[in-house]
Amino acid sequence: MRSSWWKVLGALLVGFAVAGGLLLPVPRLHILNETIRNLYYHVPMWFAMMALFTAGVIYSVKYLRSGNLADDIYAVGFTYTGIAFSCLGMATGMEWAKFTWGEPWSNDPKELGTALCMLTYFAYAILRGGMKDEEKRAKISAVYNIFAFALIIPLIYIMPRMVDSLHPGNGGNPAFAKYDLDSDMRMVFYPAIIGWVLLSFWIATLKIRLSLLTYKKEFNIDSNKFDFDKNKFDA
Repeated sequence: MRSSWWKVLGALLVGFAVAGGLLLPVPRLHILNETIRNLYYHVPMWFAMMALFTAGVIYSVKYLRSGNLADDIYAVGFTYTGIAFSCLGMATGMEWAKFTWGEPWSNDPKELGTALCMLTYFAYAILRGGMKDEEKRAKISAVYNIFAFALIIPLIYIMPRMVDSLHPGNGGNPAFAKYDLDSDMRMVFYPAIIGWVLLSFWIATLKIRLSLLTYKKEFNIDSNKFDFDKNKFDA
């Protein structure tokens, strides 16, 4: 239980965000109206995605330095969970756009940049599925993961800010914090970010633990290349 405090905290904060998002009052803004409650879900899911992709690329670098197959499994677990959260973020964003911009897809620069990043990570999953040799797959996918992560910065954080965008904080469109995040919304929004990030890492660690057990059971792997702390993700 001592090592699970962050999991409990994440579950509590997500529960608080869901309850607060449904029950607490929000500012009545033109067009947005009640849809602004999606801020508690859409944006934190992108934060979770970025945290997971960051953890994934860190373990990819660790694998290239150590050759430890466990590091590759950690990288895959975090990256695949990040892909899942990118899909959730895109789905909640498209639903929000349908009500505020009139259609779920508007070819907005940030939408396009995010879609390209998602396709890049989908290709990562396809690449891994097309190779059978464990070490070759781990090395190539680790290098590709670094490349995919490097694309996030220009595609999501730089290019959309250089042109007009429907998203807040871009192209002269003021960010939410500048005009509508009142004290009640901040009380839910910031804990929501922490909660969704912690929940996403909990999901990733479950996948990692399952993968570690499966690999050790099904493959005869050199222990020197498959070394991990079995207590790291103990519940």
